[in-house]
Amino acid sequence: MERRLGGFLRCKGFLKLDWACLCIFIQSTLQSICAYLENPFNLRSIIPCQQSSYLCTMSTGIEQLVASAKDAEIRTIGEKVVNRSRISFDDGVLLFEKAPLPYVGALANWVREQMHGNKTYFNRNFHIEPTNVCVFACKFCSYSRLYAHREEGWELSSEQMLDIVKSYDGKPVTEVHIVGGVHPKMNLYFFTDLIEKIKAHRPDLHVKGFTAVELDYMFRKAKVSVEEGMRLLHESGLDSMPGGGAEIFHPEVRSQICDDKVDAEGWLHIHKTAHNLGMHTNATMLYGHIEKYHHRVDHMERLRQLQDETHGFNTFIPLKFRNKDNEMSAVTESTIVEDMKLYAVARLYMDNFPHLKAYWPMLGRQSAQLTLSFGVNDLDGTIDDTTKIYSMAGSEEQNPALSTAELVSLIKQVKREPVERDTLYNVVKNYKDADVAEMQVNPLYN
Repeated sequence: MERRLGGFLRCKGFLKLDWACLCIFIQSTLQSICAYLENPFNLRSIIPCQQSSYLCTMSTGIEQLVASAKDAEIRTIGEKVVNRSRISFDDGVLLFEKAPLPYVGALANWVREQMHGNKTYFNRNFHIEPTNVCVFACKFCSYSRLYAHREEGWELSSEQMLDIVKSYDGKPVTEVHIVGGVHPKMNLYFFTDLIEKIKAHRPDLHVKGFTAVELDYMFRKAKVSVEEGMRLLHESGLDSMPGGGAEIFHPEVRSQICDDKVDAEGWLHIHKTAHNLGMHTNATMLYGHIEKYHHRVDHMERLRQLQDETHGFNTFIPLKFRNKDNEMSAVTESTIVEDMKLYAVARLYMDNFPHLKAYWPMLGRQSAQLTLSFGVNDLDGTIDDTTKIYSMAGSEEQNPALSTAELVSLIKQVKREPVERDTLYNVVKNYKDADVAEMQVNPLYN
């Protein structure tokens, strides 16, 4: 087992997976499950595995798997999941500490398939990053440049950003995602004016914009309340919010990695206010750096509690820490095994979040494919090489762009059902029966 897994980790430089490496991992995973459960039945009869294509899925036999768990605490947590009972804070920590990846992965995949079947969502979107100049100095950030050194960064004018929107005229994109650094001269009214111009030009384009970190600074600088600031933006045409800036909520960690920006209570208040206005938002968590397991669960617990109250979150997006060119470069990045376990535990813990997203520009497209067997049901969008946030931090995706045909192919390769959505998860088109070869020569999908 260890030799095989070690070979998998070494293969293609660890993170740059190919299907042969996946195959070794699949075999190791199956053996690990069998050893862990001391299973009297043939696990391969429950988990059909096509060696050439994808990590196996399991939708049946979950009760037997849980009942066969040797550890009583892990077995009890599995029983809660199968019975659709909420797992506790302590349960979440125990899953990180004790649950084998195959066990927690199988549970998360079962939950995912109970909620969404094989459907895997994506959208056609593009990003606008107004600036990477920022007044904050987050230690994990490879993207921003301090205002004192703004000549090293970029600053787009309102006209330049509108030109980016216009460059997509006639293209079937449904969303523009606006997020960037916190620039003191790009204030609340600068952005309300920009949004109004975008909506005037293309009323049907969904505008998802601004992290709670950006908004907190905008509102304080404009001397308006969170409620008034959110109302102004919403009336200008802001349709929803991304989930960035959450990082890790717990002050033990937040004080070390980003102590000068909005705290957990402020972040949550801004999202709650957006929800109360009828807007949907997303939520993120930056993992794999100096945080401990209980910090992760604390973060998810705060989000889960707010979701119980407002039901305004669309999706939870774990974001992997990358260590290139930042003040935390000495911190080792998480392994792919740790990544998959994080996604699996997130799916089990965030029981009131309808969707779990793997942001492929951050993970890399093949690792993102792997998450689809560990609870994930969304891969974000086409992106179109319009974001630099993770490429500057050392992600494998240095020019993140996937055509619709490529995203559909990526999802179909792992035997999932590609579904194009809009920002609010209304179905645009189901590609279950699409011919990828035909799509690849059709300009509409490239």
